[in-house]
Amino acid sequence: MARFTQAELQDYRGVTVPDLLGPDLRLLFVGINPGLWTAAVQTHFARPGNRFYPALLAAGIITEPVDPGEGMTDADRARFTGRGLGITNLVARASARADELDAAELRDGAVRLRALVADRSPAVVAVAGITAYRTAVGDRHARAGRQREDWGGTQVWVVPNPSGLNAHESAASLAEAYAAPARAAGVLPQR
Repeated sequence: MARFTQAELQDYRGVTVPDLLGPDLRLLFVGINPGLWTAAVQTHFARPGNRFYPALLAAGIITEPVDPGEGMTDADRARFTGRGLGITNLVARASARADELDAAELRDGAVRLRALVADRSPAVVAVAGITAYRTAVGDRHARAGRQREDWGGTQVWVVPNPSGLNAHESAASLAEAYAAPARAAGVLPQR
């Protein structure tokens, strides 16, 4: 596994990670912003211990494990996008913690996200993080799950953030939460 000192990771502040989007985008996961490890290895939700990929695997959304601490391989990216999955962020710049972002950045990110959704037309967008979503879209009453308002023909869901800072979630509870929008997007079969 890649190893970085805290000093080395600080060099990645402000670095961006390109969106991971394929031609048949059905389910777009949206992070808040890249962390420093994510920026270092250029793989979304990358940090040893992040539960995003283990939760996707447990839910059956992906079929092979991904080691995000090392960074996705080209084969990992091809398998991911080949299943109709994609990843972007509300805010492109990397920071040590999401609470380093301000409300204006999150609102600007929601505008950019809506434009991306309008352009790519995924069946479902799943934003990981209720607090960031509330700020970004200006809906302080939003709750986890499917949102009241679709964006065009795209369903909007809010799912739990897989960060270790969200300690009350487990890989199993995240898998359950991520499976619902995956079923809505047709990535997983309906029950």
